Amino acid sequence: MNDKARQEFSDTDRRLLRHFLAALAYRTQKAVRDAPDDFAEFRAAPGIRTPHQLLRHMSDVLGYARATLEGDSWRAHTLPGFDNEIARFHQVLERLAHAIETESLGRVTPGQLLQGPLADAMTHAGQLAMLRRLSGSPIPPENFIVAQIDADNVGADQPAATSTDADWYDAEDEPW
Repeated sequence: MNDKARQEFSDTDRRLLRHFLAALAYRTQKAVRDAPDDFAEFRAAPGIRTPHQLLRHMSDVLGYARATLEGDSWRAHTLPGFDNEIARFHQVLERLAHAIETESLGRVTPGQLLQGPLADAMTHAGQLAMLRRLSGSPIPPENFIVAQIDADNVGADQPAATSTDADWYDAEDEPW
């Protein structure tokens, strides 16, 4: 990669990427917090990943992002127990956040990091939320614009919702 790519990671880029990781931690934790015991192995249809498998995949793509930044390699294997998988997910986020803050980041541009592994992981956070609904344990809607997301917090200890979105329609209540 040329020197131009190295120069593209400004302090603003790093702050925004870290905030994105914190938003990912928040949304993922919202989707798995207080889930029923059988949620981890819920399968919506044959060939569809379970929440446990999705979380492992999310750790894998985020670990790949970190490895790309550090010039390393990564491959996540499924851990026994959903709680272990959740803990690893947050550990991988913490390592990636540290790499974004400290590495030269010359192998990829901020846009490539965002359009690839970070967007992929956020998509899967949404899938976890959808699987909660499909499994019969929906999470309440929330206005994420006012969520208490702290760019320095990518751990499992995420705050509760500060603004449930009571005006948002449930699927059965759609006006059309």
